[in-house]
Amino acid sequence: MNSGSASALESEHEASLDGPPVQDAPVGVSRHEKSLGLLTSRFVTLLQSAEDGILDLKAAADILAVKQKRRIYDITNVLEGIGLIEKRTKNCIQWKGAGPSCSSGEVTDRLSALKQEIDQLELIEKNLDQQKKHIQQNLRNVSEDPCNYTYPLFVHS
Repeated sequence: MNSGSASALESEHEASLDGPPVQDAPVGVSRHEKSLGLLTSRFVTLLQSAEDGILDLKAAADILAVKQKRRIYDITNVLEGIGLIEKRTKNCIQWKGAGPSCSSGEVTDRLSALKQEIDQLELIEKNLDQQKKHIQQNLRNVSEDPCNYTYPLFVHS
């Protein structure tokens, strides 16, 4: 085997490790412009600007000029998995995340308010747990007191 055919085999092998062969991009289209990350950003922007946050996936694929609709479905599966969208129908989804006009200050304020609410609810829960323990102890005291054996309130098994 000569060195020319060896390097051709090596490059074929390297290409097979990366997955299916990649077709040459049309002239003027960079790899970045075809990336899934960029497509996701464009998709989310389109979704956030849709009326009521509802978007038809077929229309989105046409607007974004996506040749492989599978890429759109990959994006929607991830967004649905992390709770940012929900499926309305087979090809229709709705945005559940923050809108494009939502500022980070609004998100921070909302987060702070939710943390305060959690703290208050934890205090209430702790108080209720304490009251439950007192009631359980009172019931044990009443049921185990020998003076109450003549007038049993509970049926012992």
